Amino acid sequence: MADKKLWGGRFTGGTDALVEAYTESVSFDRHLWAEDIAGSKAHARMLARQGVIPAEDAQAIVAGLEAVQAEIEQGEFSWRTDREDVHMNIEARLTELIGDAGKRLHTGRSRNDQVALDFRLHVSRRLALWGELVARLVGVLCERAEEHADTLLPGHTHMQPAQPVSLGHHLLAYAQMLRRDHERITDCLVRVRVSPLGAAALAGTTYPLDPASVAEDVGFPATFRNSMDAVCDRDFAAEALFCGSLIMAHLSRLCEEIIIWANPAFGFVRLPDGYATGSSIMPQKKNPDVAEIMRGKTGRVYGSLIGLLTTLKGLPLTYNRDLQEDKEPFFDTDKTVRLSLDCMSGMLAEMAFVPEAMRAALGRGFLNATELADYLVGKGVPFREAHHVTGRAVAWCEKHGKRLEDLSLEELRGFSELIGEDVFQILAYESAVARRTIPGGTAPVRVREQLAEMLEWLARAMPA
Repeated sequence: MADKKLWGGRFTGGTDALVEAYTESVSFDRHLWAEDIAGSKAHARMLARQGVIPAEDAQAIVAGLEAVQAEIEQGEFSWRTDREDVHMNIEARLTELIGDAGKRLHTGRSRNDQVALDFRLHVSRRLALWGELVARLVGVLCERAEEHADTLLPGHTHMQPAQPVSLGHHLLAYAQMLRRDHERITDCLVRVRVSPLGAAALAGTTYPLDPASVAEDVGFPATFRNSMDAVCDRDFAAEALFCGSLIMAHLSRLCEEIIIWANPAFGFVRLPDGYATGSSIMPQKKNPDVAEIMRGKTGRVYGSLIGLLTTLKGLPLTYNRDLQEDKEPFFDTDKTVRLSLDCMSGMLAEMAFVPEAMRAALGRGFLNATELADYLVGKGVPFREAHHVTGRAVAWCEKHGKRLEDLSLEELRGFSELIGEDVFQILAYESAVARRTIPGGTAPVRVREQLAEMLEWLARAMPA
């Protein structure tokens, strides 16, 4: 026979078995056990300091919680669905171990502020780990960018060849995206690390609690400002899911490029064997499955964010059981984001770039057309007219199967008499890249400056 519910004083009948199975959360919120124990120990110590419970009871509670922790860590703890959630499971076992002292633990708090603290602690720890993994991936991108600051490849707009760029510059564009992700995580943590303990069910408590000391004990720099908001706020979880969604968006964009580059029609990269799979029927295939799965999992993370926002949108103040639906989306997103960042770091570190294929691709698509237009501008031709002159030259080349750099001086002068022998240096792809020395531009000298600044940031983001 199931134990009487810890909240069952006013009930004479038991919970229907179907309802119990439908409403239990211990099957997933048991992942918060470490945070629940940490918060309960801090609460017990505070209750003793404030004279709410005897010091010896607090000592027994802390020792009992440590015994419960040992059982969980050793796989000896019995999780029971009839005890509904992680909080009731731990409290019930604590009381079994230490007796009446365990019944004093819940003084001055509710499961509403308790679960809010547990979840904030969990989200805080996971976000910190995301930040470490993001910084690690930025480091890998920087390493590869340094190797390829002088390697050229076609840059695209509208997925059409546009202008030549440095591969290092291209890779550092993703490093910049991920740097912003890291900054967002850091900023999000300010709002996550706010302790709600002391808000109780919704209105605060009559006990002389010290919420600030509990916050300090669990490593949070701030406490709640409004008890009603404290127990029903899940902005922090939605914001964390948004951070995860943008991380996945950036990873998915990089995956898309890797998938394209690995296609033999491009051949810009060779996938490492450990991050590719073969075909069950076509022996020549080397499929970019890791990148494809990562691209696919991005929608999964977006779904978690939209799901939580949808849960929140219609809730009146204060706590409602709907908020039980906040944890599984975050747990799933946490796993997805962590594994994706890890996999991308490994794949990029081992991926082989093929500069000769990138170089060959520069000759397709007239990527130096803008150079000719800018050259004419330097000769005094208005840009719009220079644009039209260059466009006619490109059309002529397309018709005759030539590249701009293949044309003779005489052929080029057929489009403008202002063109001189010096045009061939301008049309060279290395020159086109090297001349773009505007700060943040693709010239190798600027790429190396960008890289140095990024490494300085990385040293601050990942202190030894």
